Amino acid sequence: MTETEAFKEFKQGLALLRDNYADRALAHMQRAAQLEKNNPYYMSYLGVVLARSEEKWAEAEKLCDSAVRLKRNQAQLYLNLAEVYATAGRRDDAVETLQAGLKYARRDVRLNLAINRLVQRRAPVFTFLSRRHPLNRQIGRIRHRTLEMLGRSS
Repeated sequence: MTETEAFKEFKQGLALLRDNYADRALAHMQRAAQLEKNNPYYMSYLGVVLARSEEKWAEAEKLCDSAVRLKRNQAQLYLNLAEVYATAGRRDDAVETLQAGLKYARRDVRLNLAINRLVQRRAPVFTFLSRRHPLNRQIGRIRHRTLEMLGRSS
């Protein structure tokens, strides 16, 4: 009985969170996490809601990190922890978390997409052409390989 009640609370909280009503989602996520204390998804999303609504960074990080430790192979938990870091202004920690997630959940494309959103890209080689122009793409690849060979990542 409590499992279905917890899931119902979680679904309501998740819907509110996705509609950007983190304040209203907080009570639902807290209730779900309280009913099922060891559910990593409930813990993780509670952390995201706490970060977005109340800016309780340390508590949110602790919840999301605990969830990742409970279920290492779930990409969504890494995405949630990275969101907490990014919301707190800790982009480097967010990227590091997502890269760690790639070790355990390799096939999940969402991790790479999230990394690409957080990592700052170099300017196109030829700024007067679009980034997608074939010349910029080819020369950019050559520049990337050359800088990697020289040991420079920036």
